[in-house]
Amino acid sequence: MSIPLLIFWSLSLLTLGICLLALWKGGPPERFGAGAILGIVILGRLIGLLLNPETYPTLRLIEDGLTALALLAVAVRYASFWLGGAMLLYAALFALHAAYFVIGRKPDLIYTVVIDVCFLGVSICLGVGTAVFWRNRVRKRAASMA
Repeated sequence: MSIPLLIFWSLSLLTLGICLLALWKGGPPERFGAGAILGIVILGRLIGLLLNPETYPTLRLIEDGLTALALLAVAVRYASFWLGGAMLLYAALFALHAAYFVIGRKPDLIYTVVIDVCFLGVSICLGVGTAVFWRNRVRKRAASMA
């Protein structure tokens, strides 16, 4: 197995874990955000299995655009710092996909590294948002018991 493929699957598993944690322990914005990220990523991966690999750049562009729109809808309803970070990272992903698509450049090492770092950043933003909500809920519960 090649290193980029290993990183891809590791990031996918990490994102799955963080999204499941957010669905379980997060507040409404974390749950909606995790649902959008998880749903679109899974749908994109499944559609990718059916399509020709030449269409992957278009599929990834659509995925990132849809996820950014879904997170924008969540951000309009719930203001949260993690959402701002995730939105900026998805904007970077979308811009990178668009630039490579318009130029007609094939994905290279720089492309792969930037995509992986941005995707890791989105997972970290969601994880931090979930941890903050969870910690605040535990503190409020402990304060109400005292």
